[in-house]
Amino acid sequence: MKNETTKQRILTEAVKLFSKEGYEAVSVDQIAKAVGIKAPSLYKHYKSKRDIFDSILRIMEQRDGENATACSLPEGTAEAMPEAYERSSIEDLITFSKQQFRYWTEDEFAASFRKMLTVEQYRSEEMNGLYHQYLGAGPLNYVADLLGSQAEALAFYGPMYLLYSVYDDADDKASVHALLDAHLERWLR
Repeated sequence: MKNETTKQRILTEAVKLFSKEGYEAVSVDQIAKAVGIKAPSLYKHYKSKRDIFDSILRIMEQRDGENATACSLPEGTAEAMPEAYERSSIEDLITFSKQQFRYWTEDEFAASFRKMLTVEQYRSEEMNGLYHQYLGAGPLNYVADLLGSQAEALAFYGPMYLLYSVYDDADDKASVHALLDAHLERWLR
């Protein structure tokens, strides 16, 4: 049990550091210090900083899939799962979108990951690709597959994308959630 707890703490502290300092700027020693262990102890759990990062990516991929499934939405592509896309409803998409927004803003791990990608997208081609996969073209294309139109997807997802940036600097976080909810509820009418 202790190893699992330490492994998770390593990932949590690493993603927080990456979100503040940037992936390249953070050393294994800094991560170990934030966890309260020495670097050699960290290497018992992860073989490198890249191994830590890859573990963070696996967690984010898993959670995204779980969130989609929990809202009765497909976690694969429209080409791979056409029947699942046909069964999806606008109500499911709205529920999922509200859940995802709260997840990406309120869950400390996911929010740190989002902030890291936002900062790092300008420093690394790989991070730019991940930023767009998780926050840009990836969600936009997913919504387009669900709604059947790129223009509809932009109208649906564009405000949500903007509100990620607004949320981080907002004094009243609840008002940002209210804006998103009002925007999404309009899609039911």
